[in-house]
Amino acid sequence: MKMKTISVVSPCYNEESNVEELYQRVLAVMRRLGRYRYEMIFIDNCSTDGTVTVLRRLAARDHNVKVIENTRNFGHIRSPIHAFTQACGDAVIILLSDLQDPPELLEDMILEWERGTPIVIGVKATSDESRLMFWIRKKYYQMIRRMAEIETYDNFIGFGLYDRKVVEIVKRFDDPYPYFRGMIAEIGLPHKELRYNQARRKKGKTKNNFYTYYDNAMLGLTSLSKVPLRLATFFGIVCSALSLLTAVFYLAYKLLFWQRFTLGVAPVAIGMFFFASIQLFFVGILGEYIGSIHTLVQRRPLALEKERINFEYPPGAPAPFEREAVLAGEPSFR
Repeated sequence: MKMKTISVVSPCYNEESNVEELYQRVLAVMRRLGRYRYEMIFIDNCSTDGTVTVLRRLAARDHNVKVIENTRNFGHIRSPIHAFTQACGDAVIILLSDLQDPPELLEDMILEWERGTPIVIGVKATSDESRLMFWIRKKYYQMIRRMAEIETYDNFIGFGLYDRKVVEIVKRFDDPYPYFRGMIAEIGLPHKELRYNQARRKKGKTKNNFYTYYDNAMLGLTSLSKVPLRLATFFGIVCSALSLLTAVFYLAYKLLFWQRFTLGVAPVAIGMFFFASIQLFFVGILGEYIGSIHTLVQRRPLALEKERINFEYPPGAPAPFEREAVLAGEPSFR
């Protein structure tokens, strides 16, 4: 019987202090299972520290470690999906390099996959990050779930195992700026949720900032829901009706109290600024959707490679493994 292959995809950017520990912990899981071939694909987003040096050293020691080095930083959304589409395993796991998601959970994911579940996702039940940030994330996921046209998964950041057929479906999306969590929800195949505690980052610095959080949030909103656009239409109708009623009220009041009633400048100024701000808000929402269309029309590649290491197949053409790699003890060395 042919051994199945597990691919572990780990995007990294300036993770010099984490990638070797990540490799060792994943290797320990694969050794315990002992019945799979594996490949561990690191895709480096043009790190400025010593991450690539560490990855080269790992790849020289273990041929199962594969490295994709990007020509530049293609961002936290495009680069991981490029590596995901390059994996050739029967199941592909996405595991970030910051060690906040536990590599030990891979064993449970693989066992669940063996039972026939095509999608096994990690869900953050708790987190060691600040309570405020965790609460904001939780409320965002709840908002998306209410507004989305499909079932979505709360506290799911992409960490999970995906069967080969799921990988092939993701490829067919052919989206140059993909919202991966939305894709998995859109596919709609049976899934299993494994709950875990997300640890606080111990080494290195987070690459997330306000812009990356905002970018992710708006990408999720525009990818999964038309509600904001329809809210603009609905709010316009409501405001028009209120304006008409207010005009009728002021006209009647003026006719009844002609000498005593004066409108004044303040209500007019407040009303103008209020409606102008509402207009700008919804113009911004419209701009986000237009920006998504613009990105889709450009059809740019997910990432461009400077070099790949230990791959037996060229970019864009994954092929089955050409050699056996049984993990009964030490990893294969070259």
